[in-house]
Amino acid sequence: MNIALVAYVVGYVLCMEAALMLIPMAVAVLTGVGDWIYFVYTVVPLALAGFFLRFQKPKVKRMTTREGLAAVAFSWIFLAAFGALPFYFSGYFNSYVDCFFETVSGFTTTGATILTDIEGLKNGGLMFWRSFTHWIGGMGILVFVLAILPNMDASNVQLLRAESPGPTPGKVVPRLKETARILYLIYFGLTILHILCLLATGMPLFDSVIHSMGSAGTGGFSNMNASVGAYGNPAAEWVIAVFMMLFGVNFSLYYLLLKRQVKDVLKNEELRLYLGVIAAAVVCMTLNIARDYYDSSWPDAVRSAFFQVSSIITTTGYSTADFNLWPTFSKMVIVVLMIVGASAGSTGGGIKVSRLLTLVKALREEFRRLLHPRRIHAPRMDGRIIEQNVLKGILIFFATYMMIAGTAMTLISIDGYDMESTITAVLSALGNIGPGLSAVGPMGNFAGFSVFSKLVLSFCMLAGRLELFPMLILFNPSSWKKTK
Repeated sequence: MNIALVAYVVGYVLCMEAALMLIPMAVAVLTGVGDWIYFVYTVVPLALAGFFLRFQKPKVKRMTTREGLAAVAFSWIFLAAFGALPFYFSGYFNSYVDCFFETVSGFTTTGATILTDIEGLKNGGLMFWRSFTHWIGGMGILVFVLAILPNMDASNVQLLRAESPGPTPGKVVPRLKETARILYLIYFGLTILHILCLLATGMPLFDSVIHSMGSAGTGGFSNMNASVGAYGNPAAEWVIAVFMMLFGVNFSLYYLLLKRQVKDVLKNEELRLYLGVIAAAVVCMTLNIARDYYDSSWPDAVRSAFFQVSSIITTTGYSTADFNLWPTFSKMVIVVLMIVGASAGSTGGGIKVSRLLTLVKALREEFRRLLHPRRIHAPRMDGRIIEQNVLKGILIFFATYMMIAGTAMTLISIDGYDMESTITAVLSALGNIGPGLSAVGPMGNFAGFSVFSKLVLSFCMLAGRLELFPMLILFNPSSWKKTK
């Protein structure tokens, strides 16, 4: 392990976080809430830590997969550890662990909260920082750093692969730095458009920015206790639902749209399945809830179903209704969507549509091989053959995902919550979703879990956001052997 190289990257990330904290500090001053001082307390030690780690430049600048995974894992851990300090200094949270949990939830775009009175935090710097962590973590802080990081080596792509959600992240254009810039320009442009659309619905500016950052990062932190449902604004609900769905799409497809390659976008199999799953889930859920829960008001039922489907499949976690009270069938659809997740290369979490599509194609080909043993035909995705190493990687990912989920469920079951709460709390954390069912439903929170369970769930959120392996590599002794 080239520890000097890992430390250098982490230091760069911490310096970037210190610079980004100046934005909520400015918001605190402009809103007059008076919580700017908590950011001053944080920025100074944060910047010093960052400069200290960057002081000694690494002699060997070539980054292997091992260094890439470790750099990403440590960057996100320290990002959350320092990012929690403004909350801790405010005294609004019960403990540092609660602050850490909330910040991990923010950066990983999970949206799970331990706050029982969100509105008590007030619309100032802390509230802005809470949602700004979604926006930073949505595209990935290291993707942002890559856009400005001095080129150490072409092996910087290891950082992009380790942090980007999905099984096959890659470069949009040949130069990695240009790829990072294009991704962030698209991300920033969609966020601004989202804010403008919400303002057009009559939502206040601060609230529009908060909810747009939550939608963009598919995080789901709201500044209202009742989330988006507190506004009673159908137009805003439609806007947020549509943008949540858009941010769940692979961002490389937006680049193709900008290049006017519309046919390639329409042929994308993952996109078609993603939209198909949303449509099917909305229809099924609407039919299930319209009569008994919306007095046969079909427009209201469709809007509510579409909002919740869009929120859950993209792992955003906003809510307009307490779906804990919905029929079992609708809740099962929600659990399935939790597992499925959004598209690879989006800001959404979950297992990802592309992985499920690849497995379905592989399973179909296996059936065909059993029926026709002499037939030779490899599964394809978007016209390209799916390599065996890709299938192997996806199967390993599924096995690892289930192993982490099972272990975490067992560990937090010590707290004594019911099965529904325990299972969906872990699925929510590992899939970076936010709300679960029962005690952790849309109107509930994670405040009642023990310190130990909050740390377990924090690990799950980080593991889920970083595609599992960057966090697991830290526990592998061979990863720490010195690089020759």
